[in-house]
Amino acid sequence: MLPAHLKLTSPTQFRRTIKGGQRAGSRTLVVHVNDTPAEVAATGPRFGLVVSKAVGNAVVRHRTARRLRHVCMSLVPELPATLDVVIRALPKAADAPSELLVRDLRRALHKAGVL
Repeated sequence: MLPAHLKLTSPTQFRRTIKGGQRAGSRTLVVHVNDTPAEVAATGPRFGLVVSKAVGNAVVRHRTARRLRHVCMSLVPELPATLDVVIRALPKAADAPSELLVRDLRRALHKAGVL
């Protein structure tokens, strides 16, 4: 579970990150990253997840989201504190092993110039 201070919570935060940041993709996910404005107190990188019905039924979507949250927690120490990240799961994420999700997320963050 991600602590509250590491979550994007409002539609405005999601929109700002998706529209104003860098985008990079992989086979299982698309990552949008954006630096937060200086006025926002940086408590660590913040993450938002988008897991649509294209990924699968409710059970599959929730399982995929849990796995992605776990991956996000493992990356917190490596990311800048001012970073906002939105991860959009693609349908292949439902069947992908966790190791592949980690690898794809790292690769996408590297493409976006974060890691």
